[in-house]
Amino acid sequence: MTDIPLSTETLTGPATVPPSARRTAPYVPLPATAARATALIGAVGTIASTFLSWTYTTDFPGDLTVTGYPGGLQVMTLIGGILSTLFLLAALGVKGLRWLLPNRSNNAVPLLALGTLGTTWYTAIAIAATLGGLANLDPGAFVAVVASLLLFVGALALPIHRHPEEPEHPEYYELGRFSEHSTVRAAYRRLREARLDHKDLPVSDPVKTLPIWARYAIIVAVAAVGLKVLTFGLATGYTEIFVGFLILVAFTLWAASAAGLARQFSRITAENRPFAATVGFLAAVSYPFVQNNEHWANLGVNILIFGTVALGLNIVVGLTGLLDLGYVAFLGVGAYTAALVSGSPFSVWSGVQFPFWAAALTGMATACVFGVLIGAPTLRLRGDYLAIVTLGFGEIFRIAVNNLDGVSGPNLTGGPNGIAQIPDLSIFGYNLGTSHDVGSVTLGRFGNYYLLMLLITVIVVFVFTRAADSRIGRSWIAIREDETAATAMGINGFRVKLIAFALGASLAGLAGTVSAHVTYSVVPSPYQFAGSAPPNSAFLLAAVVLGGMGTVSGPVLGAALLYLIPEKLGFLQRYELLAFGVALILIMRFRPEGIIPNRRRQLEFHEDEDLVPAGRTLGGDTVPASTAGA
Repeated sequence: MTDIPLSTETLTGPATVPPSARRTAPYVPLPATAARATALIGAVGTIASTFLSWTYTTDFPGDLTVTGYPGGLQVMTLIGGILSTLFLLAALGVKGLRWLLPNRSNNAVPLLALGTLGTTWYTAIAIAATLGGLANLDPGAFVAVVASLLLFVGALALPIHRHPEEPEHPEYYELGRFSEHSTVRAAYRRLREARLDHKDLPVSDPVKTLPIWARYAIIVAVAAVGLKVLTFGLATGYTEIFVGFLILVAFTLWAASAAGLARQFSRITAENRPFAATVGFLAAVSYPFVQNNEHWANLGVNILIFGTVALGLNIVVGLTGLLDLGYVAFLGVGAYTAALVSGSPFSVWSGVQFPFWAAALTGMATACVFGVLIGAPTLRLRGDYLAIVTLGFGEIFRIAVNNLDGVSGPNLTGGPNGIAQIPDLSIFGYNLGTSHDVGSVTLGRFGNYYLLMLLITVIVVFVFTRAADSRIGRSWIAIREDETAATAMGINGFRVKLIAFALGASLAGLAGTVSAHVTYSVVPSPYQFAGSAPPNSAFLLAAVVLGGMGTVSGPVLGAALLYLIPEKLGFLQRYELLAFGVALILIMRFRPEGIIPNRRRQLEFHEDEDLVPAGRTLGGDTVPASTAGA
């Protein structure tokens, strides 16, 4: 790939700080030559240390005892060191690497250095904690610790684009009563001034400077690298290695954003959307063939199921602005409907076995009916009152199916025992419950269901995007922004909200029909507001908020993270609800628009930054009148 020259036709982000107010200053005061030398020595030392032994025993995961061959977490440090070196050389102006920094900012270098430092130091601390002391570290580990620290210090001494200095006597109303303490105010002021500022740095437009074949090649390369990174992360069988993997991936993605690469890639995919969608779909299809492990294929199936349900909830919460705390009940309605009509011997209609398409339509229709029945009398409520009613509906559903056992009520759902032995699906003679050879790869049961669920997810994404871009979708957004104003403009608020409720319920019911066959049985316990394991309404709502309300890929990403991280980090499974709460607090404080933000909502959340870019004046933290409502 050649350098992409800057041109007059550039891409810019939201202009939160005028270019004249931005400052370029290092965090560590070192001469320029000393800073570069320190960073280069640290980078080379970090890479070299991965070829040394870090511990003398194989009791620590990954076998870090071999000299000359990195293993386990050493691979994470090696990758971090190589990336830091490449971006550092690009920052130094090495020809052929300047395309790595399209915005000509050094901000990506300290982020990559910090990711490398975090992975390396975490490894050293984990070795000492697991094996019982620093005596278990070999000299190679100490070399890595010192070298990664030198790399980070040298990176901090480079010129960094930072936020402008605060006014002489700023007013920090967000600190509340702590704003009266000079120490707290001074620390908060330094933290604000230390923030990186690279959002609105201009980058070249790759659509103008790159030929079409190069753009296609970049999309394919990014998809291939993403698939490889995903399969590598899933294949890690140890918590320690996965934590290091998460640290490195998080800081690498942050660095790509700081360098302007993420903005350029977004521009490429936006301009070549059909090709990018096709490549993404093919990459998703290849997952069970590349991974070829039934456990991780099952993980992929569950992520797609919960991601699809979260997309349905996104219609209600993200587009329409209705807080639904009992949404998981619609997933249960679809699952129980499929269990009743799919030929299970424990079903009250054991002689009835619908084909999959009929069972799916039945599950969707039943969930839609429940959505209308619940929505019709309650959608005239707003805010907390609607949330309480939907929470009650979710609990009523769980209690009802728990008591329809022939003892406490009619025999329909099997009570606490549920409906078991749901047969596997057979579509056009292809039995999804048996293994099939596809070339040299054996596709197992969960691999088959993964491909089926992937197809259903594509259908749900299509329905979501078409609905969001339609007239009814614009009505949903109008209701979300200001229901009173939307009603005054002639929008039938009740009808529009009822359609959103019914469509969201239908999509959840569709996912539930597949979920019933994947798990072989349905029981009442998962369909509650909050629980130790998904699915539950709190999990689905957290996935939508974390990923990004109103977006397509946000809820799927949120569901994947919330399901995958506790699965890989065993110690979090006992504290899953605590982790959800902490994640939501951090997201609401630092990125309220979600990981993948909707452009409209991002501008709304940061409108005050646009209006008051340079200083903090009286009233600077209040909600602007344009979004405050009546």
